[in-house]
Amino acid sequence: MHMQKRSRGLLAGATLGVIGTVLALCAGALAVAYSGVYDIAANRDHIAGVRWFLERTMHSSVQEHAQAPTREALAAVDITAGAGEYKSMCQQCHAGPGVDRAAWADGMTPLPPNMADAAREWSVGEVKWIVQHGLKYTGMPAFGADHDEATLWNIAAFVKQLPEMTPAQYRAYPEAHSHGAASTHGDTGEASEKAHSHDAASAHGSAAETSEPSHKTADGAEPHGEAGHPHPDGGHGPSH
Repeated sequence: MHMQKRSRGLLAGATLGVIGTVLALCAGALAVAYSGVYDIAANRDHIAGVRWFLERTMHSSVQEHAQAPTREALAAVDITAGAGEYKSMCQQCHAGPGVDRAAWADGMTPLPPNMADAAREWSVGEVKWIVQHGLKYTGMPAFGADHDEATLWNIAAFVKQLPEMTPAQYRAYPEAHSHGAASTHGDTGEASEKAHSHDAASAHGSAAETSEPSHKTADGAEPHGEAGHPHPDGGHGPSH
């Protein structure tokens, strides 16, 4: 009987200790929130513990929600179109092979990663999810609202090629890609310098070999189909 009472007493003490600790942590968090002592200026980095927590949460969330592309999605990928979208929407923040990010992007916290390096950390499905949904409190917008699935996969597939791409290959891709503008170009011989058809993109291939754009599939393999339209070959695509 004495031992039972002692055990109950220890259990009650431990429970009260846990509750007290949780309440103290909550009170501390509220104190930080309302006091304003934590510096949220974008030109100052997070303290190490906060930065680790936010980055770990972000990586885990993306890995949990992202999905690998279907064979049909990969078969329809247009690398040249993805390059144009990347250069017009992403390059200012995320740079590219031989191209720095815009100066104003250096004032962001967290600093936008250079995708020529950071793309190695993500699968093509994860890149597509980030582009589609964005990331809270990072300055990364969600492009899924005004871009269709095919365009999002084009961007993701192009991003996955950046780590292996030379500056010359990157420069050889057109600034923008528009099938409508390409059709106009074929009819009148006039089109915006930033709109290229597949034929115009192919014209880059007649330049020096070192300037040819890479047309590998999203996972880095050589395509079996038309340039700029990688096709899967046995298990292409990311795995989680």
